Amino acid sequence: MKQKRILIVRPDRIGDVVLSTPLPREIKKTYPDSFVALLLRKYTADIYVNNPYVDKIILIDDYDDGSLKNFFRKIKEIRSYRFTHSLTLLPTERLNYLLFFAGIPYRVGVGHKFYQFITFTKYVSRNKYIPLRHEADYCMDLARKIGVRTNNLDTEIFLTEGEKNRSAEIRKKLLSDKQILVGVHSTSGNSSANWHAKTYRELINKLNDLANVKVVVTDNSVPGELKNIDGVDYPNTGKTLRESFLNFAALDLLISASTGPMHIAAALKVKTISIFCPLTACSPKLWGPLGNESKIILPEKNYCSTVCPGDPKKCRFTGTGGIDADKVLNELKKFL
Repeated sequence: MKQKRILIVRPDRIGDVVLSTPLPREIKKTYPDSFVALLLRKYTADIYVNNPYVDKIILIDDYDDGSLKNFFRKIKEIRSYRFTHSLTLLPTERLNYLLFFAGIPYRVGVGHKFYQFITFTKYVSRNKYIPLRHEADYCMDLARKIGVRTNNLDTEIFLTEGEKNRSAEIRKKLLSDKQILVGVHSTSGNSSANWHAKTYRELINKLNDLANVKVVVTDNSVPGELKNIDGVDYPNTGKTLRESFLNFAALDLLISASTGPMHIAAALKVKTISIFCPLTACSPKLWGPLGNESKIILPEKNYCSTVCPGDPKKCRFTGTGGIDADKVLNELKKFL
């Protein structure tokens, strides 16, 4: 049987890329002798470093500048791997033509656009998200299209033994004389409903009052309102994505909105408490953490119709029926 040589295409944001990590594992389970590669952006490639199910990481950054010269250079590079299949988790017209001209015989994308039709690209449909499933499950549909049969959607990031040892040392140093290390991640790249920084500061102050808890703020770029809080460390400031994994892995629990670092923590098997908007596009049914112990906190049932501004990017969970620092603190005490 001819070897399957499969290219997974996911040049998106951190959370999206983490949610693609079940695909290589499940493909290799079905086709152990297959060659599996990822087409990613440089800033997310660390998610797949040391992944035992991935044979090659190809970066897309040098093609995506609008230059025809770099476009054809990338075609030549991809063609050199003799891929038999490509799975494009979020297609664009440019990506579609890149894979077509790279000579990949069996190409699968999401949706059925005209540019897919004229290039004989296979497709899967999300059926207008009815019934609503997880993003990772929709992604797995592309692997199912080529014969993979699985419902295992657990996400994974693999640290080396050396990285695990360094993470343990980081944990010991950050904890000092405390017992529980709690991360608070306050930013979400405007990708979801989220608190004001001042609400995160209120929560941090309440966590600092717990005798056995040490708090770290895990943002790479820390909002001004959260800087220089007594007793709080900021381990991810100025760190690369891969370096930040060691700090996330050191945690007992991460508190955040729906954001990439939540998915990183889940993939590292760290507990998470996450505040979520219940609207379909932001729902935890679509975007919740996978593979870890997690607690999702939603506003009260009628909050969206009576208080929320209707735009998740503007919602701060304030007002009657929303989510405040005390609600998260109470859930944390039950969860730990």
